[in-house]
Amino acid sequence: MTAAINSKLVKIQGANIHYLESGEQNTKSVLFLHGASFSSQTWKDIGTLKLLAEKGYRAVAVDVPGYGSSERISGSPGEFLLELIEVLKLNKPVLISPSMSGNYSLPFVVNHSEKLSGFVPVAPVGIMMFTQQLQGIQLPTLAIWGSNDTIVPVEIADELLKAMPNADKIVLPNAGHACYMRATDEFHQHLIKFCDRCSSQS
Repeated sequence: MTAAINSKLVKIQGANIHYLESGEQNTKSVLFLHGASFSSQTWKDIGTLKLLAEKGYRAVAVDVPGYGSSERISGSPGEFLLELIEVLKLNKPVLISPSMSGNYSLPFVVNHSEKLSGFVPVAPVGIMMFTQQLQGIQLPTLAIWGSNDTIVPVEIADELLKAMPNADKIVLPNAGHACYMRATDEFHQHLIKFCDRCSSQS
């Protein structure tokens, strides 16, 4: 049976926030953010939402405020994620955060890592701003980078690994900054494996 992908709106900080969702409500959840050139639709287009739902997860991809079909917010990015997770009743999701969405995920991980079961930073911006605050955070983390990333170099991933004792790194060969677009199958394999590990531990 093919998993349906539903388009929904939710009010966060007074703004209409758009998201796509697939999978059963009461299963382990995976929350996808996106980069500046993309939106929640990207995760539908490359088959990620369908794949995760078929593997038994509740997959949610949100248009971050001011992108896609979401309105802007006036509050802080980290608090936006906190409210989103609570309103959507996502029970300790694995958080996937590429590129620009590091502005949301990194402050959230610093302040609310206990709300997540895992973190997948995909060459997010802002790591160097948060390395001190990330020191010692035990959240299971899988940093995924493209070997040809010229925007956030692979060496930045090593700074994340130094700070977070439970972090691993995967480098996808011949892929650029949006490595999930070029090396989609490999990205999916590593993502599923990591999500399965997180769900078995939580």
